[in-house]
Amino acid sequence: MAALIVIAVLVLFALVAAARSIRVIPQARAGVVERLGRYSRTLEPGLTIITPFIDRVKPLVDLREQVVNFSPQSVITEDNVVVGIETVLYFTITDPRSATYEIAQPLQAIEQLTVTTLRNVIGGLTLEDTLTARENVNNELRVVLDEATGKWGIRINRVEIKSVDPPPDIRTAMEKQMRAERDRRAAILTAEGQKQAQILTAEGAKQAAVLTADGDREAAILRAEGEAKAIDTVFSAIHEGHPTRDLLSYEYLQMLPQLAQGDANKVFVVPSEFAAAFGGIGEALSQRLAGADAPSPPAPAAPQALSSPQAGASKQAGASQQAGASQQAGASQQAGASGQPSSTDSGAAANRGRKAADRPR
Repeated sequence: MAALIVIAVLVLFALVAAARSIRVIPQARAGVVERLGRYSRTLEPGLTIITPFIDRVKPLVDLREQVVNFSPQSVITEDNVVVGIETVLYFTITDPRSATYEIAQPLQAIEQLTVTTLRNVIGGLTLEDTLTARENVNNELRVVLDEATGKWGIRINRVEIKSVDPPPDIRTAMEKQMRAERDRRAAILTAEGQKQAQILTAEGAKQAAVLTADGDREAAILRAEGEAKAIDTVFSAIHEGHPTRDLLSYEYLQMLPQLAQGDANKVFVVPSEFAAAFGGIGEALSQRLAGADAPSPPAPAAPQALSSPQAGASKQAGASQQAGASQQAGASQQAGASGQPSSTDSGAAANRGRKAADRPR
């Protein structure tokens, strides 16, 4: 019976010794082994066998990157403004032995070192620089912390300023300044927009005026060329047709009513050629009438063989024509001097001339 108890005790002792000698280290973990209270070695991830009751494994060290959020700290800037700065720290343990034996509380040490370094860096910056130059502050903090924690087996990967909280009165002033700056920018943008709009409008009006002037100039040139060609054509046609004095006088009389048209024509000046034109017409009519009334001459001495009554009639007709033309010219000049249109007076004078021409017959 005693032998069985001894065997059972030995088996139990062997099982306990086997359990204490076999250790499994997870990935991204590290174990520090102490043999009889002194550092022996560092266990890597995987299955490891240690000496039971002689070796002791300390708590495993996490080798992954860790994130620590530090509470806001009061920091005074260069322009004597107290701000609360909250930071976030990213670090990695690179040496488990140093992290275990070189520092007792690594997180608390890193926090205090971050606060002191942050106060030194922010103390040389103004509030404006602190708010706008966060990247520079982060780099300076990381360099200082990494240099201090290197002997602890800790590597500082990144330091980020999470928030910067100025006092309420400073915040109100900053908001007013920001609002004023935005109003200024809006006014500048509005003025620039109005300026551009006025410039574009002026350029458009200028181009429109230039195009209008060019169009008017080209139209005037074309109109003048057309009138010149028309006058040249009419002038050529008149000269090619060899007009007589009677035709020219008649055309001149036809133009007189057109010259008298219009409400602004208050004074009508009769030219000196008006009497000559009527005289030419009267002379032509008298010659035609004399040629129609005279008999055909039987001999070359026909002009001396005319009877005295016919000669008297011809002279009377010629005198009547000249008298009618003179009366008509005088009436036209009186109409021009009185400021009345001459179209009616010229027509009346022509009728009186024709009546006087028909009177001998």
